[in-house]
Amino acid sequence: MNKTLIALLLCGLSAVAFAKLPAPSEEAKAQAAQAAAKTAHTGMVEGYLLCKSQDKVAAYVQKTNKVKAGKPTATAPCADPGKFVYTSSDAAPVAAPAAAPATASAKKS
Repeated sequence: MNKTLIALLLCGLSAVAFAKLPAPSEEAKAQAAQAAAKTAHTGMVEGYLLCKSQDKVAAYVQKTNKVKAGKPTATAPCADPGKFVYTSSDAAPVAAPAAAPATASAKKS
């Protein structure tokens, strides 16, 4: 009896656990997009700082190394990503005016 009651109780609780969550609001979606953009920018800043430190170490090794292995290879310069600026993608771009009337007048000539 007790085992059956416990089994039924666990089945009822598991059904609650599988309930569908409501869709996130527009504000929550915007906050998630901003957080994702900030995380991506942080990654770019960390990559820039890593590039700068690697260049510094390479220059030091080339300057102090007594046994020259060869000329250093040219690499792309480090690109500074700048400060984080978030622009919302909600603002729809303004579409150019339709060119259909212009082509219709050209066909009449």
